[in-house]
Amino acid sequence: MVHYRAAGLLPRQRHTQLRDELGRLLVEELMGEEGFSSDSSLLHHRGVPSAIVGAEEWRLPDQALVPNHPLRPRHLRLHDVAFAADANAVEHRRLVLGNADVRISSVVAVEPSPLTRNAIGDECVYVEAGRGTVETVFGILDYRAGDYVVIPRASTHRWIPAVPSRLYCIEAASHIAPPRRYLSRYGQLLEHAPYCERDQHGPRDLEALTETYAGQTEVPVLVKHRVRTAPGGVGGTVMTAATHPFDVVGWDGCLYPWTLNIEDYMPITGKVHQPPPVHQVLEGHNFVICNFLPRKVDYHPLAVPVPYYHSNVDSDEVMLYVAGDYEARKGSGIGIGSVSLHPGGHAHGPQPSAIEAALGTDRFEETAVMVDTFAPLELGEAGLAVEDPEYAWSWAREG
Repeated sequence: MVHYRAAGLLPRQRHTQLRDELGRLLVEELMGEEGFSSDSSLLHHRGVPSAIVGAEEWRLPDQALVPNHPLRPRHLRLHDVAFAADANAVEHRRLVLGNADVRISSVVAVEPSPLTRNAIGDECVYVEAGRGTVETVFGILDYRAGDYVVIPRASTHRWIPAVPSRLYCIEAASHIAPPRRYLSRYGQLLEHAPYCERDQHGPRDLEALTETYAGQTEVPVLVKHRVRTAPGGVGGTVMTAATHPFDVVGWDGCLYPWTLNIEDYMPITGKVHQPPPVHQVLEGHNFVICNFLPRKVDYHPLAVPVPYYHSNVDSDEVMLYVAGDYEARKGSGIGIGSVSLHPGGHAHGPQPSAIEAALGTDRFEETAVMVDTFAPLELGEAGLAVEDPEYAWSWAREG
């Protein structure tokens, strides 16, 4: 994160004694990135965060990936993916697309999840529908439809849906943060950024959360981590903590989970069609996250509002169509709940009939979340299960 927060009970200076109401010494945990050289937070626990009493394998859902070969654009009907009636946000994710830098999965969460932490990288979960809370070692995050929920690597947390929640899970092998061009050299969001610190919401009610789980022992935590020999290099372990991880009485720093709602993002428009980087929200190593929102569009009298055909020679483009009427895709079979994959090596753009139809349009009513990767994406079992086999030929049908 880019700004400092503090919650709960803290000593006046860091790395000095802090005792509870009975005089017992509390335990510090420094949670930090890049080996003490980047953002961190200092947490004060009642128990010992290293104390575990068991470890056994956690069998993850299918993590295998299949190359996009022979190479072609893909249309995946994401809302056709089936989930159990008692699915939770951790154990029942189904893999859609992935590579060594990022993995995209989907789940409709109904039940509370177990405690979990992702030891591979940060997670950005887009909430397509639903609402609820995420309990974390930092406190409680509220989530609602349209939220990006950003959870730092190795943060212990659990998802508790208030109503069934459709989640689009973007799991990095790195950290996820606002684009550097939006930030000052000290980390403040600049005036040209399409959102600001007021739009970023952190955890609440640390004390109440700690009291809820006080005294619990032998608590299982599902940990996702790297395993060289596992499918996709991803494996799982159930670590049994000696005491409940939600025993933090205070913390401060610049590393914590947070949310940003898509409604608070301010779209950037121009006289002619603007390229996708102006719609960027977040970035990780070798990928970016963008969103396309309802907005006024190009105001040049001869503007062509839909995108021009483009060959992104260095990237694959993935688009989740969330709401509205996506002008460029009319006639392709794509609708709300679709995911398109346009791979590097294939020129893509609007359906031919959409170009003339869009002329004179001054506003688009569309909502979409895009992930661009700089290494080829492969298909997971969920993506393969719901592919529209005719999509690749849709441009030729109109030609």
